[in-house]
Amino acid sequence: MKLNRALVAVLALGAAAPASAETIKIAIGGSGCICYLPVVLAEQLGNFDKHGVDVELVDFKGGSAALKAVVGGSADVVSGYYEHTLSMAAKHQDMQAFVVQGKLPGIALVVAPKNNGEINSIADLDGKTVGVTAPGSSTDFFLKYMLSKQSLDPKAASVVGVGVGATSVAAVEQGQIDAVVTLDPAISQLQKLHPDLKMLVDTRKEEDTRKFFGADYIGAALYTRREWIDAHPKEVEAMAAAIVDTLHYIHETSPEEIASQMPANITGADKAIYAESLKSSLEMISTDGKVDPDGAKVVLEVMSFNSPEIKDAKVDLDRTYTNAFVEKAAN
Repeated sequence: MKLNRALVAVLALGAAAPASAETIKIAIGGSGCICYLPVVLAEQLGNFDKHGVDVELVDFKGGSAALKAVVGGSADVVSGYYEHTLSMAAKHQDMQAFVVQGKLPGIALVVAPKNNGEINSIADLDGKTVGVTAPGSSTDFFLKYMLSKQSLDPKAASVVGVGVGATSVAAVEQGQIDAVVTLDPAISQLQKLHPDLKMLVDTRKEEDTRKFFGADYIGAALYTRREWIDAHPKEVEAMAAAIVDTLHYIHETSPEEIASQMPANITGADKAIYAESLKSSLEMISTDGKVDPDGAKVVLEVMSFNSPEIKDAKVDLDRTYTNAFVEKAAN
């Protein structure tokens, strides 16, 4: 008889019985992004199995596509940016984040080297073509917010979906776009290719994020429909515990060792660049998995600024996240 993968791990580790024999599908908004490292690394380390939950990771080009998979029913949980729970709340769809991967956005606005002399500020993006991970994704929201802050129409720049990692780097190198809103490892890859790379905004750092937004800004999280959480509390607690264990591992382990644990399709051929990307992005990775209420307020303020629909919806923040499962995992 063939045993379930999670059960094999539980027997081997002497852990508690599996939370469920059901395979939980987690839709990731771009597994190559450092922002989603905790969920990918959790699988590599066997942390989901350790906590008795069988997980399948399904990769998408951006957070908006991952969200559509859950809304459409082809996946159970999203590994995406917290802000999507707010945009869905404005549409009267209950989504809730239950463990945070990133306490900072980790997003940077990078000028394509061919435009170094032409683009020197966000205002210079007016009429330009800017790459984002996917239209409707967090990088797209971020761009529109930055344009709005410059008193420009949020649609002043043309948006093109370029994915994450190698595809976004290729879009810059091939001259397809004038600038890109992207994340690591793409940022570090571009910096290696172009030491004089111009970054107009860099929210991988706490200091820069607080300067730009006035506080920390919740980034990547695991979230899903509230009704699914209510129906699967043991599985949700197990996933939260697996992520928290992984967050601790990330902050206690060298970037080089972490890079060695990751598959080549995630790190690319040069694991040294991936390790360098992680070094540059460590500040953005949560240490405890909890949603900071102040950080949630900042995200709502940004989203409200950018979207009249969200501003007028009077979103109840308390319904968009819970720390209950992370707190249980800590006990």
